[in-house]
Amino acid sequence: MAKGEISWKSRFEDDRKRQVYAKKVGNEWRFHERERRYDNWETVPKPVLEDWLELLDGVDRRVHRRLLQPQDAQRLRQKIKELFPETETPKSTI
Repeated sequence: MAKGEISWKSRFEDDRKRQVYAKKVGNEWRFHERERRYDNWETVPKPVLEDWLELLDGVDRRVHRRLLQPQDAQRLRQKIKELFPETETPKSTI
């Protein structure tokens, strides 16, 4: 993974393993996924809420380690609120 990427592991709906990473390009986040290590990364056009929340968790951890700015986490929370208005995002602990 490159320096500006945040990655995590999860599962597909049919319980297969899944690797995901998100990369910030300009002011937007681009998500990619694959099933196995040597598979090609596929772009995720519409990430689900769980992926956005995993990304938010990773961004919050990087803010605490001073690798990202607090504004990055605030912008990401706003983006999640725009995409999923019914969802309550976790509050920042900064």
